[in-house]
Amino acid sequence: MDLRVNGTIWVSPIKPYSKVCLLDLESGRRGFGFNLMSNCDFEKSHKWQCCCAAVFAQRDMTPVDEEKSSTPGVEPSRTTDNFQETKSTIFHRDLSLLPKPLSAADLSSLDNGIKVRVAYQGLPGAYSEAAALKAYPKCETVPCDQFEDAFKAVELWLVDKAVLPIENSLGGSIHRNYDLLLRHRLHIVGEVQLAVNHCLLGLPGAKKNELKRVSSHPQALAQCEMMLSKLGVVRVSAEDTAGAAQMVALSGMRDTGAIASARAAEIYGLDILADKIQDEKDNITHFLILAREPIIPGTDRPYKTSIVFSLEEGPGVLFKALAVFALREINLSKIDSRPLKNRPLRVVDDSNKGSAKYFDYIFYVDLEASMAEPRVQYALGHLQEFARFLRVLGCYPMESAL
Repeated sequence: MDLRVNGTIWVSPIKPYSKVCLLDLESGRRGFGFNLMSNCDFEKSHKWQCCCAAVFAQRDMTPVDEEKSSTPGVEPSRTTDNFQETKSTIFHRDLSLLPKPLSAADLSSLDNGIKVRVAYQGLPGAYSEAAALKAYPKCETVPCDQFEDAFKAVELWLVDKAVLPIENSLGGSIHRNYDLLLRHRLHIVGEVQLAVNHCLLGLPGAKKNELKRVSSHPQALAQCEMMLSKLGVVRVSAEDTAGAAQMVALSGMRDTGAIASARAAEIYGLDILADKIQDEKDNITHFLILAREPIIPGTDRPYKTSIVFSLEEGPGVLFKALAVFALREINLSKIDSRPLKNRPLRVVDDSNKGSAKYFDYIFYVDLEASMAEPRVQYALGHLQEFARFLRVLGCYPMESAL
């Protein structure tokens, strides 16, 4: 929910930013927001981009014209004073409890998390919010409807940073966020490892053997399959775990439960009917911290460098790409691949009967080394010689402990 009085934007922490809301705010904050979304041209881009100011002397940043709303029937307003009113069922009687709009002082974030506004996907009580609070204990968390809304909130200077999940130890990589990293021009400035503890929640006084259906995010339901099969309940998918908890609290149905965090139970007034119900004890989610500007890398502590690249067609090209790191004793902690969106198929004539089609890929790689080290600079320079496209997503301190 947002209240607009005399051109000032008041954003409620209860209702997440939506796509329409972000488009409205974009047009109302001219001069503040930078629309850095761009589709990467893998055919023409041969120059790899470094996110570290200490390594490369110059980095151009050109504001792009504000994009128009893609939502049917919704047009962004021309001035701050003529924002369209949006309906909401939630209203704060005490306006002093609402988050204050951004000011120049808010934009100078502090490392200890004071006055930092951090966007995350989901509702209050989501695991993403817990990751944001772990990274910045004194921050103000800002919920968003979708992952892309969190990216846009950072680009439009509505928040300082975003914390988004990138992989889970049980569910694997979250490819949607990999695609958004490539589409947007934000930088990875940190990471968070969060231990996930699923709880079975219900209305006050409800018993778990009374439940007939349980709602949660599809991944959470899959991670608690043994418990759900034992109860014999119907699985109901929800947008996120906190949203499922909110739905149970609002429905008032004693035979409906939710799988969410203990914090979600506290926020929505639910009872914890069972704790640690996931099938595997070790359930870890890896989050990335995104910001508009990169951080200056160092060598005083372990650093990680994340890159993405694509390669020309040819035998052993991927082997050559990985060899540039092995030759310099640079450890790779992760390698992931995704088909190219704008040109997924590559046509090659490798047979006498005609041409064959193969998937064309981009590769995401995490290096356990800092961009401040000459060996990393030499390795990326070597990779640039035969890579079609190369981009440094970020260089940031590694988190070694949960």
